[in-house]
Amino acid sequence: MNAHALEANADGLIGPTHSYAGLSPGNLASSLNKGEASNPRAAVLQGLDKMKRLADLGLPQYVLPPHERPNIAFLRSLGFTGSDARVLEQAWKDAPSFAAAACSASPMWAANAATVTPSADSADGRVHFTPANLVTNLHRSLEHRQTKRALNALFPDRDRFAVHDALPSVAHLADEGAANHVRLCADHGQPGVNLLVWGREAYEPWSGPYPARQTREASEAIARRHGASGPVLARQSRAAIAGGTFHNDVVCVGALDTLFHHDLVFEDTAGTHAAIRAAAMGFDPIFVEVSSADLPLADAISSYLFNSMLVSLPGEDRLTLICPTETRDNPRSHAVAQGLVASNGPIGRVEYVDVRQSMRNGGGPACLRLRVVLTEAEQAATNPAMRMTDALHARLSQWGSTHYRDTLTPADLADPALLDESRQALDELTGILDLGNDFYPFQRI
Repeated sequence: MNAHALEANADGLIGPTHSYAGLSPGNLASSLNKGEASNPRAAVLQGLDKMKRLADLGLPQYVLPPHERPNIAFLRSLGFTGSDARVLEQAWKDAPSFAAAACSASPMWAANAATVTPSADSADGRVHFTPANLVTNLHRSLEHRQTKRALNALFPDRDRFAVHDALPSVAHLADEGAANHVRLCADHGQPGVNLLVWGREAYEPWSGPYPARQTREASEAIARRHGASGPVLARQSRAAIAGGTFHNDVVCVGALDTLFHHDLVFEDTAGTHAAIRAAAMGFDPIFVEVSSADLPLADAISSYLFNSMLVSLPGEDRLTLICPTETRDNPRSHAVAQGLVASNGPIGRVEYVDVRQSMRNGGGPACLRLRVVLTEAEQAATNPAMRMTDALHARLSQWGSTHYRDTLTPADLADPALLDESRQALDELTGILDLGNDFYPFQRI
């Protein structure tokens, strides 16, 4: 008999250096808003409100801490020396592209933090995590070691959780984490189908306008490492990548037995559907497909309809789609969302959340969260200080309002005062989330 389980969310807490530096080719929103002023204070509060919304709806919600930025250790590895302020100053003068990468707050998008296999699907009955190496973009490739520390802090029980190292950081094994993974099942506590979507093969010549960030070989390696049951590998549509679909979760989301996607999501949609049906045990998958006629790919990307969170709420028979307000503001995506509710299909409710600061950098509600299926015993084994409650929301909201700037331009990232402000904020945060006094590199010096 399978243990009762729920799909929890672990959201990335947005960091003090949240800015619009335009570091991700293929992410159209990131490129469009490059150089504009951001509002880190509004960003962190929007993220916290979204987390509390999920907790209030009855789902387990956890907080993943931001990484230390600027990343002075990375800049020192490039030969910059002297005080930390001097290192930052010289890097911005002599290697501004590397300095910008060292300041990125991109760990906020926790959908890229790792790929997760729940205990119901793994060979040894533990929950498995592989942090994503994110080698396609320099600024993101700096994340995986600290991500592993954060996952170990949240999931400390080695009898229940296995947190692996990232795959080798080479282009052949390029891995973007759960943004390219969907799990379908009859019930969260029962074995499911793990859909792993890849954009290119390791030795395949690639000539598209934007990079295909996930390799087939990386997805295969993670499935083997985790002992994942029911893996289905599917190729991402070349047309979708060329149109700006840098991760599969921009055009596809799933929950329980339902896969909700755009018609340009897969290179072979009919074949993918058939493979999922063949792998499904004890349930019949439901495919809710939106046509390009109803929602052109450009509208799907700008509205982030599919980068919404599709969730099963306690006590409700139909699924709830939690969309960014941009979905509501786009007439075509709003019409599709309303049509879902009006139909007799599996999606019965649509709610909207304001994550505009994240959206302007190309990350919607689904980008901000890592989904982790947990049994009640596994929930009890997590770090309780990192679980969202009314009290933690209030405390972190006050913390963010105190330490974060309300305006930040890319030029401000060179300000040594921002380095000090960020470290003060993170030092206080380690106490709030019970992370110990050596969680961040600056605390270990």
